[in-house]
Amino acid sequence: MSHDFSPDELTVIRRADRAITDDAEIADLLCQADICRIATSLNDQPFISANTFWYDGERIFFHTATEGRTLSNVQHNPRVCLEVDWRGRWLPAKTALAFSVEYTGVVVFGRARLLEDPAEKEQALQGLLDKYFPDLKPGVDYRHITAEELEVTAVFAVDIETWSGKRKVASS
Repeated sequence: MSHDFSPDELTVIRRADRAITDDAEIADLLCQADICRIATSLNDQPFISANTFWYDGERIFFHTATEGRTLSNVQHNPRVCLEVDWRGRWLPAKTALAFSVEYTGVVVFGRARLLEDPAEKEQALQGLLDKYFPDLKPGVDYRHITAEELEVTAVFAVDIETWSGKRKVASS
């Protein structure tokens, strides 16, 4: 059975007291995160993979090989979900049920599209390099991305439809 969820249904957080409701804070968390988990699906079978990514303030970019499950899944179903998280302190307790952990997480829902334009692909890949290696400069510390490298790299842009954030911080 298939069900299309509304954006509001996708982002309902059971514990409203833990919801991050400020979009600017969620955007900042996406800028800070190192790795995301990208969920795709094919014929009702979900798949998840960890990947580097770059959020440019509007879209999320990531890359894969030009062959493989992520590319195939997105070509059949562009709907994706991405997640980033941070773990805080472990919280022991007097009873097993009360054990817990501090955390912060963001979930993003959107549609991924394969970038075809070489200039757009190069810009997205350079954004990734700039995010992870901000002190290194193309043409100075490493050579520029080549046309051959662009041809063997699948670059995706995720057009964000909705997102949510959640945080648990223990009072102490």
